Amino acid sequence: MTYRETYDAWKADPEAFWMEAAEAIEWDQKPSKALSDENAPLYEWYADAKVNTCWNAVDRHVENGRGEQTAIIYDSPITHTKREISYVELRNRVASLAGALRAKGVEKGDRVIIYMPMIPEALEAMLACARIGAVHSVVFGGFAANELAVRIDDCTPKAIIAASCGLEPNRTVHYKPLLDGAIELATHKPDFCVIFQREQEVAELVEGRDFNWHGFQYGVEPADCLPVEGNHPAYILYTSGTTGQPKGVVRHTAGHLVALNWTMKNIYNVDPGDVFWAASDVGWVVGHSYICYGPLIHGNTTIVFEGKPVGTPDAGTFWRVIEEHKVKTFFTAPTAFRAVKREDPKGEYVKKYDLSCLEQVFLAGERADPDTIVWAQDQLQKPIIDHWWQTELGYPGVCNPVGIELLDVKLGSPSVPLPGYDMKILDDEGNELPAGELGAIVTPLPLPPGTFPTLWNAEDRYKSSYLNTFPGYYETGDAGMIDEDGYLYIMARTDDVINVAGHRLSTGAMEEVLAAHPDVAECAVIGVADPLKGQAPMGFLCLNAGTDRDHADIAKEVVQMVREKIGPVAAFKLACVVDRLPKTRSGKILRATMVKIADGEEFKMPATIDDPVILDEIREALQTLGYPKN
Repeated sequence: MTYRETYDAWKADPEAFWMEAAEAIEWDQKPSKALSDENAPLYEWYADAKVNTCWNAVDRHVENGRGEQTAIIYDSPITHTKREISYVELRNRVASLAGALRAKGVEKGDRVIIYMPMIPEALEAMLACARIGAVHSVVFGGFAANELAVRIDDCTPKAIIAASCGLEPNRTVHYKPLLDGAIELATHKPDFCVIFQREQEVAELVEGRDFNWHGFQYGVEPADCLPVEGNHPAYILYTSGTTGQPKGVVRHTAGHLVALNWTMKNIYNVDPGDVFWAASDVGWVVGHSYICYGPLIHGNTTIVFEGKPVGTPDAGTFWRVIEEHKVKTFFTAPTAFRAVKREDPKGEYVKKYDLSCLEQVFLAGERADPDTIVWAQDQLQKPIIDHWWQTELGYPGVCNPVGIELLDVKLGSPSVPLPGYDMKILDDEGNELPAGELGAIVTPLPLPPGTFPTLWNAEDRYKSSYLNTFPGYYETGDAGMIDEDGYLYIMARTDDVINVAGHRLSTGAMEEVLAAHPDVAECAVIGVADPLKGQAPMGFLCLNAGTDRDHADIAKEVVQMVREKIGPVAAFKLACVVDRLPKTRSGKILRATMVKIADGEEFKMPATIDDPVILDEIREALQTLGYPKN
């Protein structure tokens, strides 16, 4: 079938389309219907089914004779470690951990926070929760104690599973002190913690609360898979909220299984047994969907890579992994390719490796700039596919569906809507805009299976954040346009969430931190273009009257505060003091205009500006930081 035929089949009868896709999953009790809409605009898929995620991702492959196939390849250039875990070994390890959690009182519906680096045990922890119906919430390893505490209080976990440390190319990230600090800060206290001690750093355990990963499992009865309802939450994953309060995206079990399984062949073009590699982190949605669940549900071999695109040891590490482990489909972020391109513009490292096994490369996480795509096309001579999705959606909404049909690649566009999505561009009043005009990107409800049915304990916020602006539609929060051929172009976030190296970070959350400095009266954070990370946050500080301290010292202090409160992931290094911020007459800070000045782009003087002279002051302040670059 062509893309058009597949898409039209979905459009003609969405429920029949998704019921057919559900045939690929092993159900304990099949769903009687696909969609439950009696609670619209809140929808559920396969709600009355009974199913277990871990069974579908692990046990069924063992039962169906694939037990000796490698499930996980762990490749860590940082620790010089490589190992392979077969499906049968994975089943035994997961069943043991699940049994130990259950023996300590973790039951169906209990939440478990996972705070781990890129090691196979992180996937085992996720699968062990799924095995017994516990709801996991993975928090990116190394997130600051304050951020972890907020998540502990929101999802109130019975247990936390962590590692003693994470490893960066030139430093050890001490997870355990961050975890201890977070538990101290949090109002809710977990019953117990399980700590995987890494040989690079053995952490101190708190008597009675903390258990060693191995000792914890000793002599415990392994757990069988517990079937759960189709609408039972599989996990909660926090995404940056614009208010600084993170939003807990909920993923229901059945739709997650069906949708991810469907994408592995239709989008990523892999068959069971093929090696699939998503170079992301388990802390982000890509890690959930395409390091852990998607490949394993589909019977692929997945790679857990603990390293960086450059520096572990060089800009050839991606190509080594692809050649060595015979990767068929590779998925990474544009920012990773930009780092490789910066070190190896002529592709000298690419030539050292045999990449004949590689059939296609996918990019996502932020907008893939044409420069980077052209470089990758020239070097690799393979289809380079940009695609678009969100934490909320869980898998691609707009993509060139390689497994169905490779369509023309248009630079700057992630291509076309996939079944489940019918993207439209609306103006602020909700009128559909013609081809080529920029507006808000929306898609009609209901969202397809595997997306998010709500936010954790925040139904009103779910509606106000995503459904209320354009009734009947899901508001993506992105702005863009659609061309005459139906290709979508994503141009910007409609709010001020910035994208630093593929990590979506809220400028609002950073502003809250800056504003807490005793000398800061008012502040604004914008995302400025950065050739490596996509965007870098930049802070503007207006000081309290009478403050006569050195401006450079204050800037240093706020940089340190952001590091402590939000974490190194924010990459917040640029801050300057200004007399005042440009605002509209109603008092809104003109962040978009500030971004244009910083990036050296032309802009139209905003009609609502209070005092245009301020823009010249901003320009002068930017020059002290070396902006605009061009």
